[in-house]
Amino acid sequence: MGKDESEHFISPSAAKITWILRDEQSQTKDYEHFGPPFILNSESVFAKIRNLKYRYLPNDTLFPTEINQYEPYVIREALHNCIAHQDYELTDRIIVEEKNDELVFANAGNFIPGSVEEVIQQNYPQKHRNNFLANAMLNLGMIDIIGSGIRKMFLIQKERFFPLPDYDLTDPSKVKVSLFGKVLNENYTRMLIKNRNIDLPTVMLLDKVQKQIRLSKDEHRFLKSGRLVEGRYPNLFVSSHVAATTEERAKYIKYRGFDDQRHKESIIAFIEKYGSASRKDVDDLLMRYLSGALNEKQKRNKISNLLYAMSKRDETIKNIGSNRKPKWILCRTNEGAVQ
Repeated sequence: MGKDESEHFISPSAAKITWILRDEQSQTKDYEHFGPPFILNSESVFAKIRNLKYRYLPNDTLFPTEINQYEPYVIREALHNCIAHQDYELTDRIIVEEKNDELVFANAGNFIPGSVEEVIQQNYPQKHRNNFLANAMLNLGMIDIIGSGIRKMFLIQKERFFPLPDYDLTDPSKVKVSLFGKVLNENYTRMLIKNRNIDLPTVMLLDKVQKQIRLSKDEHRFLKSGRLVEGRYPNLFVSSHVAATTEERAKYIKYRGFDDQRHKESIIAFIEKYGSASRKDVDDLLMRYLSGALNEKQKRNKISNLLYAMSKRDETIKNIGSNRKPKWILCRTNEGAVQ
């Protein structure tokens, strides 16, 4: 809270905010350091951040919605939380990293409440690592000491139909918060537009899905019961029930994949044309058409299951090679038709 030159009084601790501007290749384009008094220089940091206009088409209308990439309150809340909760004894800086469509705020010290979910659900007054500084910032209206600041950040992003703040607490000595300045998944955005009364804990789960963060099985069952997600656990995606554009329907078909019967018909057609098919032939034939929600191993397992079903249950093909090097041919009746 003192002058910039007074930082030496807390040496070897550090009191610096560093703003960094990165390009699309994550190379540093510009940077600037800010010292005390933070209660004034936080506005200087805020002024460095570009807040461009972002346009998107809700509900497939012809008229785009135009809003700022970031809500000013959310930027200030994230920055002021860094200042109030920084562990200055760790001799680290507060970092504000500006990327193309993302802001990352980082401060030294553990996340005192333990988890973001607990803060959102309990909404209780937070403990502060630096009580004197926190009280000064409270008196100036910079932070909300009763604990509703983080929850309000989440609610604002929900009301804007944007991704929620992303807290990275993997490093116990650092807290990182990312704010996204663009729509990450149009199904997520349409889901929020169509269901404006959806509660915040549910939106937090949907936000995890769009960011490909693994859900617990209980969380998956909850979203699945409300038909809010699709796909095979753990590779989930936000339900496409509200997706209406041709582009979104095409994305959905890609993720859902073609049905098993069509895969089987493709294998039979290949063998009819070429006489037989190796496992590599079948993989090359089907891999690109399988659901994008499956990884490489899951796709190969699905093909194995298809071949097993066709040979053992359907009896439309049989293997005249070995298990390691199969050679699939058609099973035919006396009339020459495929069974």
